[in-house]
Amino acid sequence: MRPPDDPDAAHPPDATPATVAPARGEAQCHPHGARRVSVDARPGPLAALRADPDGDAGVGGPPTTALLVPGYSGSKEDFAPLIDPIAAAGIGVLAIDLPGQYESPGPDAEADYRPSQLGPVLAEIVAGEVATGRRVLLLGHSFGGLVARAAVIAGAPVRGLTLMDSGPSELPMGRRRTALDVLEPVLRRRGLEAVVELRDASGEWSSTDPQVVALLRERLLRSAPAGLLGKGDALRAEPDRTAELVAAARARRIPCLVVCGLDDDAWPVSVQRSMADRLEAEFAAVPDAAHAPNVENPAALLDVLLPTWRTWLRDDLG
Repeated sequence: MRPPDDPDAAHPPDATPATVAPARGEAQCHPHGARRVSVDARPGPLAALRADPDGDAGVGGPPTTALLVPGYSGSKEDFAPLIDPIAAAGIGVLAIDLPGQYESPGPDAEADYRPSQLGPVLAEIVAGEVATGRRVLLLGHSFGGLVARAAVIAGAPVRGLTLMDSGPSELPMGRRRTALDVLEPVLRRRGLEAVVELRDASGEWSSTDPQVVALLRERLLRSAPAGLLGKGDALRAEPDRTAELVAAARARRIPCLVVCGLDDDAWPVSVQRSMADRLEAEFAAVPDAAHAPNVENPAALLDVLLPTWRTWLRDDLG
């Protein structure tokens, strides 16, 4: 698809736009069969959701794990609508919190939340999966895409990389970036409770399922302030590392996919499409979705992910 450029963003990074309805109205509280696990990582264990595969994805070979990495203010729950369908397709799922998110501890220094610092942490998690005999398909959403990119550059032994609603460098100017500028002094001076009050007052969550709203409030209050500040700073300063990723992907024959909502309001769709061209990656835009197709239109997103991943796995065996 070749969608037009997007307008400026209307919501903070990684927030679900209120104008796009999540599947079945459940979004992050969508029922799934994953079990809660803890993953060893630096600087502390990460809470995660793990689902075992049903079959072998129809391609044979070693078992495969889709490692799903959330964005700036997200958590593992952002992937709830994807878990069961991916597992049913024969691919295991490991959806994680990033350090400092929701139920997972993080470092105290803001600088430790830059993608260049978190990437090696994620690479170690990938290596741990590979050590158990699994292949890993890595997917990063938004800020999580910047971290996933850094992990591949750091040597993560993945069998494929998916960048979802994530750009080549810093978040462009627009209302999402302005929101970071506005929220930073509020968080520093008044704390997380004041940030939650601002989001309540904005009406951002007004059309969201009450159960989901409760989760979004809780996970924001349990997030590490240093993490939100450090990631927010990184979103305004991340350099373009596409050339480094191209080199790493070519050297290790890692296929890439860039996918985004057709109405993504963070990085313009045209910018993500251009990044895909530089990566020699496949590109797809998900209809009826903005910055979070995983909760806005998961069925259409899966129609992109699963065939692509199966092709990668078959090619890997060849």
